Amino acid sequence: MLHLAQVQNKENGGGVELRLLARQHSENSWAVINPENVPYTNGNSLHEDALVLVDLSDKREVLSIQNAKDWVLDLVQQYLTIGVSPNFLKEEAERAEQWRQKLTLDSQDLTRRHLEMEARREQIQTLEDDLKRQMEEKQKPKTDDESDSTNNSDSGKQKPKTDDKSDSTDNSDSDS
Repeated sequence: MLHLAQVQNKENGGGVELRLLARQHSENSWAVINPENVPYTNGNSLHEDALVLVDLSDKREVLSIQNAKDWVLDLVQQYLTIGVSPNFLKEEAERAEQWRQKLTLDSQDLTRRHLEMEARREQIQTLEDDLKRQMEEKQKPKTDDESDSTNNSDSGKQKPKTDDKSDSTDNSDSDS
């Protein structure tokens, strides 16, 4: 794992150690850590207080080490020359959070409006169906009344039942 470290001479005068200051989480994400010293035996060519980038193994062994000058200059060029400061980043993060909250509220408002519109659409559909049914009922009773009055007049004049046998017998008697 990549760390930013500062070179320090050992207190007893025997070589150098690396004081770990920050750790890389991802390509563009670093975190300041509690300083921790890691022994480094091949540090004769390193100057005290120099900043270095150190790649450490899981066992805290130095895998590689390089001067951090180019890395620091790259940071300055990428971020500080265009005015990216911690305050700027904080303000941008706050602005992004406000924007996210506004979008959430707008989305909720649109959802509410959509539901209200659907409810109104259903009400209108119900009213249209009721109106259509009423119009059909207004037209239908006139036709039904006419047929009912015809049926009622026929039912008032009921024909007497006649037995076919009696009719034939009556006819035969009158013929003879």
